[in-house]
Amino acid sequence: MASIRELHQQLITKERSAVEITKEALERIEAVEPKVRSFLCVTADKALEQAKAVDAKIAAGDEIGLLAGIPIAIKDNMCTKGIPTTCGSKILQGFIPPYESTVTQKLAEAGAVMVGKANMDEFAMGSSTETSAYQVTANPWDLERVPGGSSGGSAAAVAADEAVVSLGSDTGGSIRLPASFCGIVGMKPTYGLVSRFGLVAYGSSLDQIGPFGRSVEDTAILLGAIAGYDPKDSTSLNVKIPNYAKSLKPNFKVRGVLRVGVISETFGQGLDPVVEKAVTKAIETLQELGAEIHVVSCPRFRYGLPAYYIIAPSEASANLARYDGVKYGMRDEEANSLLSMYTKTRSAGFGLEVKRRIMLGTYALSAGYYDAYYLKAQKVRTLIKKDFESAFEKVDVLVCPTAPTTAFKAGDKTADPLSMYLTDLMTIPVNLAGLPGVSIPCGFDEQGLPIGLQLIGNVLQEELLLQVAYAYEQATTWNEKKPNLD
Repeated sequence: MASIRELHQQLITKERSAVEITKEALERIEAVEPKVRSFLCVTADKALEQAKAVDAKIAAGDEIGLLAGIPIAIKDNMCTKGIPTTCGSKILQGFIPPYESTVTQKLAEAGAVMVGKANMDEFAMGSSTETSAYQVTANPWDLERVPGGSSGGSAAAVAADEAVVSLGSDTGGSIRLPASFCGIVGMKPTYGLVSRFGLVAYGSSLDQIGPFGRSVEDTAILLGAIAGYDPKDSTSLNVKIPNYAKSLKPNFKVRGVLRVGVISETFGQGLDPVVEKAVTKAIETLQELGAEIHVVSCPRFRYGLPAYYIIAPSEASANLARYDGVKYGMRDEEANSLLSMYTKTRSAGFGLEVKRRIMLGTYALSAGYYDAYYLKAQKVRTLIKKDFESAFEKVDVLVCPTAPTTAFKAGDKTADPLSMYLTDLMTIPVNLAGLPGVSIPCGFDEQGLPIGLQLIGNVLQEELLLQVAYAYEQATTWNEKKPNLD
């Protein structure tokens, strides 16, 4: 499928209609979905209705925006009025929100065409999309491997050409990791840049909605459409939003003006040598483009993982308390008391990983353990943030691998939660500090699996991050390669 800008040109010149583009996307979904399983719900009727509205505007001579008529997939933890939102969980099976999330409302107003709700790890808890209660999404590059998580469905949909762009959410790497595994671009914005109103909460101080695209430009266009202040979200930042796409210059000069910091703690033990080689080569490419390369230390970087797995489950234990069988979602009909309804509903409705994290979080917040675990983890979080602040006094952008390995086979890590958690080693500290990060393709391993380079910026430095990512993308051809699903 063509890029946003190419499709927009085809629409305004009437070379193609929005309905034709949408039908092409729906036909592609029908053809490859049995293999990839990106979607929990395909919204064909709504998509065609939205496409017809775009065509009517064009016929009337009205001006349309870049996203008008563009097929997009939405992660199934963003509320969509009148359309099921399950969060990949049995406990929300059949739940149809009575309201629209801010991001999906903005996209609808921009004329984007929603082709479906994408599969995900249950309540965004996972790194492989294997904890979904409904199906396991396959990696389009190798159908036996995982697409990453928790936004695996959103990433796979773009990689498999089922949608031009998609939205995911990132609590500890859930956009950047799938982007790396699926060979596309994925961005986690600064905490508060994109409204979380209508996003089903996992870890409220960590969650952030962000875009996936096949290219940096497509990702920038989508970010520009969803970013901005929202009075419905108390954590929303009231800041001016740049035109991210317009700031991408083909001749962006990094020479003498860009200092790139390589995080020393992200290399060495635990990093796949093939990934290390590809990322090192990518850093050399940035140097050839004129960037100054500096090795910097973030001493507490590796403590991000244990701190996260105290903080995130603690927040989850509070956020998921609302699923009790009373207000919405499934309810155990055989319960004979209020307490048994609670316990039976939650026992049947939640999967193993969600139960594990609720128990971890409840334990960490309990009397006698709060200071030893939760409070200490929050102190470590502060130290990690200070490490980043110190690094950004010396450099403009930080780089490291997005993930320690390429995509692993489905089932390889499900029996070993700690091994699965280590997958997020490189991405979690960015969420703890509330910083923006983007993963871009930087190579392939010997099995043809994509490798991601992670660029990390200071608070609200999305514009610079995208410029650097675009400069790298223009100097390489990694994003031009596509998986073969025929």
